[in-house]
Amino acid sequence: MKISKIIVENYRSIQKVEILPDNFSVFVGQNNHGKTNFFEAIDWFYTAKSSKVDEHFNKEESNKISVEIYFDDVIDSDIEKLTTNANKTKIRTMLDNNTSFSVLKTSSDHKRKYFVNNADKGNPSGLDTAINEFLPKLEYVNTKICLDDVSKYKDKNPIGTMLSGVLTAIIENSQDYIDFKAQFSKLFNSDTSEVRKELDKLGTKVEIYLQKQFPDGTKVKFGVNPPNFNDLLKSFDTTVDDGIETKAEDKGDGMQRAIMLSIIQAFADYRKEQSGGGTFLFLIDEAELHLHPSAQRALKKALLDICNTDQVFINTHSSVLVVENHECQKIYKVEKSNKITGITEVGDAEKIDVIFDLLGGSPSDLLLPRNFIIVEGRSEFEFINAIVKRFYTTKYKGIKIIFAGGDINEQEPSLLAVHKLFVPLAGSDNPIYKDKAVVIIDKPNDGQQTKYNQFKTGYPYLFTNGQVFELTVETLEEYYPNGYKKYKNEIQNNEKVKYAKEVAEKITKEQFELEMQVIFNALEAANTKAFNPN
Repeated sequence: MKISKIIVENYRSIQKVEILPDNFSVFVGQNNHGKTNFFEAIDWFYTAKSSKVDEHFNKEESNKISVEIYFDDVIDSDIEKLTTNANKTKIRTMLDNNTSFSVLKTSSDHKRKYFVNNADKGNPSGLDTAINEFLPKLEYVNTKICLDDVSKYKDKNPIGTMLSGVLTAIIENSQDYIDFKAQFSKLFNSDTSEVRKELDKLGTKVEIYLQKQFPDGTKVKFGVNPPNFNDLLKSFDTTVDDGIETKAEDKGDGMQRAIMLSIIQAFADYRKEQSGGGTFLFLIDEAELHLHPSAQRALKKALLDICNTDQVFINTHSSVLVVENHECQKIYKVEKSNKITGITEVGDAEKIDVIFDLLGGSPSDLLLPRNFIIVEGRSEFEFINAIVKRFYTTKYKGIKIIFAGGDINEQEPSLLAVHKLFVPLAGSDNPIYKDKAVVIIDKPNDGQQTKYNQFKTGYPYLFTNGQVFELTVETLEEYYPNGYKKYKNEIQNNEKVKYAKEVAEKITKEQFELEMQVIFNALEAANTKAFNPN
């Protein structure tokens, strides 16, 4: 079972939005445009028993809040996971062999209504109880929550359910655990238990003393409830030793956030190993909050693992959580216009613009290069960088030279390395530098021609668009100006980089531009094609 559609009306800045989520849905947009309002609307659907005035659109109570969530692909095993036969029967009766249904909640009375094939099933007695167990459990990690909050788990808290589920799965087949559970029940719940009798005696004594304080006929009852066995598996403690051992709750927001999200990641591993239990809906507000980019990537990978069994919604300002595609991922842009929030799905064509906006809005804002020149080896890298530093500091500022391999490698693997380096810059699904990046390669010899032809076939537009610059000779050393040329038998591989630096410091600007025109023309082309050309 999965959520297939969500319709929200009249919740805060949302007048009406409708989305068709996938298992991993990412919501992006500027601050104060309504991303959190959408998450809060889903939370309202799950939890609200009343509505504040400021939750209504335009703060007018006449604007009735409405949230309807559609569920598809219900299979029998989803129903079989329910804990009681009564709940199973109620769900089967409601669905009547259908595999889809929707649940509507409004601010009129905050009671749910259920629809199957557009037929209003109302809210018959007992159905809410079954639906509460049947619907995906909501876990909303908002920006205000801290580790100390989630450590105080209750029996129905989704993260508490997750943790106890993981721990129970580990020990439930242990005979010692089975015997202990039985003994626990006998000790605290059996009428013949001496411990239970003593607890009841204590309760009776407290009742007597309480009753004396209420002489007007008020009846006071006091009972000592037995401990909840399930709560034994819902306690954890985390300390961090970075010179001084400290409770994690006392550490910074970044550490606390990382621990909370690690619980979710551990749950992902657990879910991959088990088939029972209900599904979950995770809402993570500003998923990247306090996390280093590398931790953001790890988090996304863990969340995608969860999406094999559950659904995850995140909102974010981070390009790290958006840039990579995934088959179960959808991206939504949240944008406010005239104080009204709209949510639209972002296709591949618009995705590059979304990423660009997330990163800052322009290459200069992002500290990204205006363009790239890709060269094969370290010698070309050092030579061109030194030439630019000497003669063209202003003109070619912002053009980044990167090299694909070292001169100690042969030409063939170097050309392959150029291909690997070029792909993320300009050959990916969303290429920012596709029509801008420039490549400088040596003239291929007979043994390298096959790889060269493959490269040319793979990137024909580079050649037709004038982005590939090929030296007239097979090595950079042969291409230096007269007086500096070196042939293969005249210089060792381990000396080439040092020599490249020397030549770059000695030749004149005129020598470079007149006698090394291929490289000069490549620099000119990189500048002309660059963002904000000089």
